Amino acid sequence: MIKNISSKLVSSLRIPCIWLGAWASTAAFAVNDLPGGPSVMELNLQPPATKIAEEQLWLHSALMIVCAVIFVAVFGVMFYSIWKHRKSVGHKSASFHESVTIEIAWTIVPFIIVILMALPATKIIVAAKDTTNADVTVKVTGYQWKWGYDYINGEGEGIGFLSTLNPEHREISNNGAKGVVPDNYLLDVDNPLVVPVNKKIRIITTANDVIHSFAIPAFGVKQDAIPGFVRDTWFRVEKVGTYYGDCTELCGKEHAYMPVQVKVVSAEDYSKWVDGEKKKMAAAADDPNKVWTLTDLVSRGAKVYTANCAACHQPNGKGAGPIKPLDGSPVVLDADKNAQIKTVLQGRLNGAMPSWKALSDTDIAAVITYTKNNWSNKTGQVVQPTDVKADRG
Repeated sequence: MIKNISSKLVSSLRIPCIWLGAWASTAAFAVNDLPGGPSVMELNLQPPATKIAEEQLWLHSALMIVCAVIFVAVFGVMFYSIWKHRKSVGHKSASFHESVTIEIAWTIVPFIIVILMALPATKIIVAAKDTTNADVTVKVTGYQWKWGYDYINGEGEGIGFLSTLNPEHREISNNGAKGVVPDNYLLDVDNPLVVPVNKKIRIITTANDVIHSFAIPAFGVKQDAIPGFVRDTWFRVEKVGTYYGDCTELCGKEHAYMPVQVKVVSAEDYSKWVDGEKKKMAAAADDPNKVWTLTDLVSRGAKVYTANCAACHQPNGKGAGPIKPLDGSPVVLDADKNAQIKTVLQGRLNGAMPSWKALSDTDIAAVITYTKNNWSNKTGQVVQPTDVKADRG
């Protein structure tokens, strides 16, 4: 009985299936609005955090009103004419030739409307491309499937790191996103981009492999990252907080796992962050000629593997589907360690396994040594950073 009542209620309300599906998903996962990111049942642009984004939202809303007015006017006249002059009330079709006046009018009027729409749009586009006088410049490099951030000018110059999806979120995805998922699901990263509030941040984009796209809706920023090309954009965020975006160019099978996370902090907190990062970089700087022990390499390699490799090859090294297992892999067990080094540096199968050249020689040596001496792989082989450097060429 309850089922019948529910069915009649849904039928009477005529709720579209897509809304029911979205509502059911929301209820199942208890998803909440994400400040600085998407909202539940979002129908408009994200709340703006920059002047450019504010102007984009204004332009979007204004043009939607213009389009709605034109739609109502045109179809209103059309439906009125059809109804008022229908055959059933005695009207007969007229025979006439085109009117020069009407032809001129419906050419000039749309032209004027388009010009009036283009003027504010052009103003916003020109402002969005003015990257002069930036306080901080960051080079953003797209990789399959992570982002590289290099601070090349301004406070923080010299800092560089990779930003990858939070491994816990990837694990949730691998398990089918069952049960409770965090509000920032598939948007949280290990190393977010950090910038100061109320400062002009210039972003230079490029890519290492295929075309990516760096997009942060709340900033009004979307810039393609193209291999061999340099593009730029900018933003000045007015509110401290954490903001989220994505790669918005279909860049391969892990495209969904390539989020952008930006932490906007006060000037004082940014200076503290810069100081801390430079200290960490100095402490982590490796002697390229250092000879590492097997134990130290395996320990470091475990961290590198978890952060970069476990998402595809799984923590147990068994792989999944088309992803080749590393446990028992002929390449990993091969006495010629250069075979695996070249695979990691160059990738395989036209990018199905991406190149990991962005990792340091020490990190690559560590992760290869780890795979050669973990799970059932007990080769005892050690790969030194100098071996990677030699093959990097």
